[in-house]
Amino acid sequence: MRSSLIFWCIVFLSLASCDSKRVYDEYQTVPKVWNKNEVISFTVKAPDSTKPYNLFVNLRNTSDYKYSNLFLIVEMNFPHGKTLRDTLEYKMTAPDGTFLGTGLGSLKENKLWYKEGVVFNEGGEYTVNIQHVMRESGKVNGVENLEGITDVGFRIEKPE
Repeated sequence: MRSSLIFWCIVFLSLASCDSKRVYDEYQTVPKVWNKNEVISFTVKAPDSTKPYNLFVNLRNTSDYKYSNLFLIVEMNFPHGKTLRDTLEYKMTAPDGTFLGTGLGSLKENKLWYKEGVVFNEGGEYTVNIQHVMRESGKVNGVENLEGITDVGFRIEKPE
């Protein structure tokens, strides 16, 4: 029993130490489809205000995702009322249609750059909102229900 406990402690510590750059890393599961009006939000307590950090949007997608790119609006709300809002485009497939990202089988994980060298100079909680703004070519209205995105995440890392 004791050797089993020691084994699992070693495994846990090994896995935890593999990601030494991680400051914050959370995901939210998307239901069967991601509705264009659904905003996915993350609340982050400000890390050390003297250091810069790199920010990422993380996505998991399946082969049901039928587009070669993804458009997102990412909004960061600061504790004292300031808001940064960006419209971002990410490539999701190679030119031959092969999904980018890591993972085996039909599930791929994508780590997408959002901002580099961000200093959280306001103490308190930051809110990050992520919403898709996909449109089909030649159509005015957006894609109502986006299929193939299973999880949306937000990550803060220490720079190397």
